[in-house]
Amino acid sequence: MEPGRSMGRNLKTGERLRPVDLARGHGLSTQAVRNYEEAGILPAAARTPHGYRTYTPLHARALRAFLALVPGHGHRTATAIMRAVNEGAVEEAFRLIDESHAQLLEDRRTLRAVESALRDLEPIKASQHGTASGPGAVAERGVGSGPGTVPGPGPGAVFIGPLAGRLGIRPATLRTWERVGLVRPRRDPRTGYRVYDEADVRDARLTHQLRRGGYLLEQIAPLITQVRAAGGLEPLESALRDWHDRLSARARAMLTGAAELEAYLRERG
Repeated sequence: MEPGRSMGRNLKTGERLRPVDLARGHGLSTQAVRNYEEAGILPAAARTPHGYRTYTPLHARALRAFLALVPGHGHRTATAIMRAVNEGAVEEAFRLIDESHAQLLEDRRTLRAVESALRDLEPIKASQHGTASGPGAVAERGVGSGPGTVPGPGPGAVFIGPLAGRLGIRPATLRTWERVGLVRPRRDPRTGYRVYDEADVRDARLTHQLRRGGYLLEQIAPLITQVRAAGGLEPLESALRDWHDRLSARARAMLTGAAELEAYLRERG
């Protein structure tokens, strides 16, 4: 049973609670309860003639609402929502909730974009294992096999010109992506040309797919980092499943938080 549920059902209107009663009923310390009051999460407590705080079932309901909001909205937003409600700015609380839902939707769209980009990469995985005699053997400048031709970059690697051509973008775009860390080509020690290995080609293709989906470079950077940390596309599948699960858990938590907040709003009148 969740902390505070039995307490919430058994409390009677007008009942007075000490900080320790409220704290124990929700698995908190008395200092945490005081901190929540000072932060505006709880309505201001009444005081005894000796200055001690006394709480009511309404405070217990507020605390339950806050604790239910945290998993879906985060501590900071949940605090702002409760503070707005307690200050009588309910519309502001609704706006904050709307923003959280909009962010969740954006996170879902990002996940779908990543999954779509990865699916688009699947058919071309085999092409990343070409040889120096293929298209990747063409340098940034110069084509052919006559005198003065720049040597190929090596098996599985490609120079900037051919890679840009494959993606249908300009070499300058790849240089921009390099400056912000989305691709990390090495330099050929003989020519100084950029050489993109299989991982670089993968990152460039993934970046290209996400850019086509309307994502900004700063939004793409953490996704590329995740692909690199996973060691490639295959290990990332587990991370994507975990991402799905976390978004679903967050969505359900938002529903739970909404129900508790509605109960608090009704009790406040």
